[in-house]
Amino acid sequence: MSLVRRHSLLPGALLSALLLATPLVAAAQQDTPRNRLDVQARAELQVVPDEATLSARLWERTPAIAQREEAKADPEALAEARKRLEERAATLIQTLEDAGLERDAISAGSLRVQPEILQGQRKEESEPTPLVRTRLERPFQIEISDLDDLPMMLDALTEAGVNALDGVTYDLSDREQATDEALTKALEKARHKAELMARTLNVTLGPVINVSENQAPVFQPRMMAMSADAVQESAGGANAEYRPGTITLDAMVNVSWEIESEQ
Repeated sequence: MSLVRRHSLLPGALLSALLLATPLVAAAQQDTPRNRLDVQARAELQVVPDEATLSARLWERTPAIAQREEAKADPEALAEARKRLEERAATLIQTLEDAGLERDAISAGSLRVQPEILQGQRKEESEPTPLVRTRLERPFQIEISDLDDLPMMLDALTEAGVNALDGVTYDLSDREQATDEALTKALEKARHKAELMARTLNVTLGPVINVSENQAPVFQPRMMAMSADAVQESAGGANAEYRPGTITLDAMVNVSWEIESEQ
């Protein structure tokens, strides 16, 4: 009997729950303004970078030998190449420090070892014998907090005999301030659009009822490759000009206002 009684009470319980939920749904619908103005705004901010990172590489090679299946890298030749590379790396760091750069601003990457295949010389009518050698490479990154020091640091790198200058990455020391400014600009633009629409439509804006950040400010450091001409200018002592340009930040927001009444 108890089992039958429980089943008979189940529809009533569901009905009670639905009756209780109905006023809540109605209240929620009443709280949502029927008349609202939705605005989407996007702002673009141009900022001038105030710091930079220089990327450079040093490398040394072992003598080339004929490539054969049983051929292996000469440990002695590898050791000699690594010794030369480390000596040049030490000279590079010392040259940068002498130019006024703090040691903490110099970052040396991990040693990279990779084989290089060369085309051998052709002997009479036989096919040329491929040659192989090993390149040992160490990358460097130099942080520059004052962009006025950039030409001097390029001169120091060239003086130290770097094999490659991979480029300059311009950045901001205070990214948060720039992203806040971009977001503020987007919100101000949203309000301007809403007020313009309200005046045009002869309505009165009420309070803001919803705000969302559709796209957070996108920050992309600006990269500039170093051309061969720029390196030669630096090596020759010419007064090369390095313009950082600007970094662009985009921000996008959605804002909704309640429309109180018609004017």
